Amino acid sequence: MNLDFSFLNWDIVASFIAKGFIFSIQLTLVAMIGGILLGTLLALMRLSGKPWLVLPSAAYVNTMRSVPLVMVILWFFLLIPLLIGRPMGAELSAIVTFTLFEAAYYSEIMRAGIQSVPRGQVHAGYAVGMTYRQTMQLVVLPQAFRNMLPVLLTQTIILFQDTSLVYAIGAYDLLKGFEVAGKNFNRPVETYLVAAVVYFVICFGLSMLVRRLQKKIAIIR
Repeated sequence: MNLDFSFLNWDIVASFIAKGFIFSIQLTLVAMIGGILLGTLLALMRLSGKPWLVLPSAAYVNTMRSVPLVMVILWFFLLIPLLIGRPMGAELSAIVTFTLFEAAYYSEIMRAGIQSVPRGQVHAGYAVGMTYRQTMQLVVLPQAFRNMLPVLLTQTIILFQDTSLVYAIGAYDLLKGFEVAGKNFNRPVETYLVAAVVYFVICFGLSMLVRRLQKKIAIIR
């Protein structure tokens, strides 16, 4: 097999790959922020001790974590338009799906982070007259976020890798950009190899940053 990478240049990047890269980053950031917010809410519901909050949140988290992501992507893309009566579009469907799906994983991370905060801090908050909401908002959650920050960022790296699954519904992500370029120049093997290298460099670089952050947090502790 003769590999030829000579066709790859900045024009190819600008024409085919940049658009997909931008969408992959947008999808990762939106799903991360939305997933952490919804995941934190789910974690608080599961830790509330109230059955009417614990049961639905636990059912949601366990269901999402038990189903492959690509199946959830297809479900939302194919079934939600039937329920609302109009198509959502591949990009919007991917954003909604990833946010809801990742919330289940961020929820477990946040639950572990909240439980890592000593109970004495919670009791101290109550002792000075704070409500449950104030104690969580001002005392527990800031410490939980700091404790779980490396794990949250690691999950975000996995999220970025998973964005390549939106090919199943035709969304134009980073991998799709490489695929289109490969088809246009009849060089699919080369473009897939380059795509693998790009994903590796991005994810490995971010993993190194997370490791450094983890060491700094460990020193602070």
